[in-house]
Amino acid sequence: MRAHARLEVTADRDRSGRVRTRISRLRSDAPLVLRPTAAVEPTGRWNPDGAAHVALAAAAAGPIGGDHLRLDVEVAAGAALVVRSVAATLVLPGPHGRPSRTETHLRVAPAGTLVWLPEPVIAAGRCDHHATTRVELEPGARLLAREELLLGRHGETPGTVHQRLRVTLAGRPLHDQEFAVGPGIPGWHGPAVTGGHRALGTLLVITPDSPADTHPADPAPRDADTAVMRLTPTATLLSALADDALTLRRHLDRGMTDPPTDCATQRSGPPGPAEGHMLESRSATGS
Repeated sequence: MRAHARLEVTADRDRSGRVRTRISRLRSDAPLVLRPTAAVEPTGRWNPDGAAHVALAAAAAGPIGGDHLRLDVEVAAGAALVVRSVAATLVLPGPHGRPSRTETHLRVAPAGTLVWLPEPVIAAGRCDHHATTRVELEPGARLLAREELLLGRHGETPGTVHQRLRVTLAGRPLHDQEFAVGPGIPGWHGPAVTGGHRALGTLLVITPDSPADTHPADPAPRDADTAVMRLTPTATLLSALADDALTLRRHLDRGMTDPPTDCATQRSGPPGPAEGHMLESRSATGS
């Protein structure tokens, strides 16, 4: 199955002169179904005034091996968009052994804001999934992006997942992160990568003016390996490993609301997982 969905928003002024975001293009392509929703408080400090809210729903199971799904999202200058998904994404193996692929392209114009909060991806046994997210930011754009991966269902050995997140600012590389887990990936469950944890996640916060209350803090976890890394003065990455989805979400949610602590790490359990997860990242401001 191949599908390509598109979402575009623009900024308009209402009769009172307030800036409101209007959905200018909404094109679903099953199984990618986009639906406008009522405003939902996303994260306290990340609740853009006048933002458009859109939910991403799946009209069919999957992605299944052999599927290729693409979603394009564009936020115009001055517009604000909050995107959620209605449920977790279960990645399944296909009948012919081919890999599944998802591509997400996010573009944010100057003074635009994108809050990207999909539910977790669950890597079912024997799946082979490749997920790529590309984010293009113009100067002055704001981004809050969360990604979560659960390694298999309860008691299940996960399949193989390759993830890549690439962010550019004004056409220049800002952050490039690759991650691979599952059978065939050397040492994926060892202390240098997941450390035996079954839930992995990242939170990327990018603001043009880097105010003190919009960057993640050191979550000081007791049961997860978590690292906060300041990529640039305006960009911060929080990476977390946990034993379950609830614990993972708790630490990522706290990163949305707490004040920053530069380059702080807190580790529990065997040494290495948080550091290994961070070493998968590459950031550049001048290359």
